[in-house]
Amino acid sequence: MQPHQETILSFLENHFKLKEHGTDVRTELLAGLTTFLTMAYIIFVNPSILGSAGMPTDAVFVATCLAAAIGSLIMGLYANYPIALAPGMGLNAYFAFIVVKQMGLSWEVALGAVFISGCLFLLVSLFRLREMIINGIPASIRIAIAVGIGLFLGLIALHNAGIVVANKDTMVTMGDLHSAPALLAIIGFFAIVALDKLKVKGAILIGIMLVTVLSFFFAGNKFGGLLSAPPSLAPTLFKLDIMGALSVGILNVVLVFFLVELFDATGTLMGVASRAGLLVDGKMARMNKALMADSCAIVAGAALGTSSTTAYIESAAGVQAGGRTGLTAVAVALLFLGCLFLSPLAAVVPAYATAPALLYVACLMLRELGEIDWNDTTESIPAAITALAMPFTYSIATGVAFGFISYAVLKLLTGRARDVKAAVWVIAALFLFKFIYLGAG
Repeated sequence: MQPHQETILSFLENHFKLKEHGTDVRTELLAGLTTFLTMAYIIFVNPSILGSAGMPTDAVFVATCLAAAIGSLIMGLYANYPIALAPGMGLNAYFAFIVVKQMGLSWEVALGAVFISGCLFLLVSLFRLREMIINGIPASIRIAIAVGIGLFLGLIALHNAGIVVANKDTMVTMGDLHSAPALLAIIGFFAIVALDKLKVKGAILIGIMLVTVLSFFFAGNKFGGLLSAPPSLAPTLFKLDIMGALSVGILNVVLVFFLVELFDATGTLMGVASRAGLLVDGKMARMNKALMADSCAIVAGAALGTSSTTAYIESAAGVQAGGRTGLTAVAVALLFLGCLFLSPLAAVVPAYATAPALLYVACLMLRELGEIDWNDTTESIPAAITALAMPFTYSIATGVAFGFISYAVLKLLTGRARDVKAAVWVIAALFLFKFIYLGAG
């Protein structure tokens, strides 16, 4: 072995404590590749979603790769956890379809809101306020937010595939299932589910690429090449409008970004760490470092030009493959950097090719419904209202607001006001004030 190789291996051993965690460099790198394959779909899905909000897709593609690389590097080098980060599903939909398209804010203002939420997340992590906030929010509402975002994503996916379309009489109805986009999306969805069930690595990515390839033959898509120099990041770099975000208030936009980021990151980190056997007495020893990595990634991503970056539950695939340290996350980061040269491939992926991935992720997000206590209607009804309101009002913020308000009201009316933590009263009061005095827009 060459001296420089020994130096590198010695550094990796000392920094990541590989032997202490019962792993080695080869295992960690293979785990990183496994995690990357399961989450690489985001480099196609994120530009597609944010592009619908008017953002330049080539620049978003670069921002997505860089944000994922930066976030994963910080997580790996600073927190030493095998958890990768990238722009989050659900949060990108809220950014594009609600904040920009429905509320009418510019994408620059939306990026400003993401930046502010990231700074708040950073402060919460820095001053160790996370546990106080998390413990103050009812578990039923936390679960319902994830489920509601899943339902919302499902509606967007079915619309992008042309399976669900608008109707003036019934609001929504079935689209033309004989059309090529709808048929290809259906094929892609079943392929993803089947491959994932068969434990094929990169099932979602394979499904997206399958539909894209078929689109050249059956939907008139045109191939624009495979490799090229990375596109310019200039159209989105530092284009965030922080003052514009502050001027529209924080209740509808920043608060939702912040709450979902906090719940999503904490739940994902705990879930993956538990799968890896890295919990000590049920806790993550370096949770605050992991949350700091997450919040720094949000701030960096907003500056680059993408919606909130967060920890990915797909990291569990790498853990299953043996990943136990931050070297796994570093490997993911390097692979995302390599993806910068795949922009021509990303440009030819149609919306109906990413729709099956959205729908599959949406379906997985519904599985937490079983954890709600359906026998206690003061818990289950607010949860159901939260989840149902998101797709039916086409607003994640409205669903969160209805959930907190209904939870507080039902506990009050049933004589259980003392069961409600202070955080719920504060958030419910803020949303109620908004609806009464500022309107529902």
